[in-house]
Amino acid sequence: MTRDTTLQGVILMLIFCAFAPLLDVASKLAAENNVPVGQIASARFVVQAALMLPVVFIMRLSLRLTPRALFLTTMRALFLLVSTYAFVSGVKVMPIADTLAIVFVEPFILLILGSLIFGDHVGPRRIAACAVGFCGAMLVIQPSLAVFGLVALWPLATAFLFAFYMLVTRALSAWMHPVTMQFHTSWTGILLCLPVMILANGSGHPELDPIWPEGWNWLWLFGVGFWAAVSHMAMTYALKYAPASTLAPLHYSEIITAVIFGYLIFDDFPNALTWTGIAIIVSSGLYVIHRERLAARVKRTEAP
Repeated sequence: MTRDTTLQGVILMLIFCAFAPLLDVASKLAAENNVPVGQIASARFVVQAALMLPVVFIMRLSLRLTPRALFLTTMRALFLLVSTYAFVSGVKVMPIADTLAIVFVEPFILLILGSLIFGDHVGPRRIAACAVGFCGAMLVIQPSLAVFGLVALWPLATAFLFAFYMLVTRALSAWMHPVTMQFHTSWTGILLCLPVMILANGSGHPELDPIWPEGWNWLWLFGVGFWAAVSHMAMTYALKYAPASTLAPLHYSEIITAVIFGYLIFDDFPNALTWTGIAIIVSSGLYVIHRERLAARVKRTEAP
């Protein structure tokens, strides 16, 4: 009898939700201490590559890349790099919970892109849920626009870019080990960041011109890569042990830890309008997941 590993998957997903906001905390602390956003995004790839390399060797994984795999890995790194830049740009001035709430429209974007690119069937109910979810995002964005200006749109850009990142991941995951995928994404990300950092050095551009970190900034930059590696590996292995349909609703618990860390460290707490938007986004997301499960069940029933 096959051993049920669902519980291990659920625990690992909850570990992801607990630790992922620490990546956001480290990013915000570094940004508030005048570390350029581009340098923070670059640190994620540098630290993650350094952490993943020994894991690759310990597990004796092959590092061979076909031309197609190299292209897809580069695209994955590019989407992750730009989405990280957009998120850090938003969280630099916005509360973590508000920023994350806007990013949570990503599943709706992914659903629509999956329909357009892969031909996935999307019924009218799920389209309606996506529309409602976007309305919830507007409740979070609108007051943020009034307070922070156009920077409030950065998290929405993150949602779109991360959706493309997930689509490329979907294409790669069928034939590449998750640890190898993370390592290759890290070093290709470094190669993408390096020319930008070199060209921006001395330019005076506040978001790109790198500085020599001092004091606690070293810890914050290390934390960006460390918590990214830890949390995303937890999520990767969670998907190995449990179905995505089981784990997807748990992802929304990340907003709880984001609110806790935001309040304890930055004294930020969502207002009533933001909580309303969060509730709408989460409810719409859970409904979409519910419809995905029903569609998968019907497909299995109709299979010969």
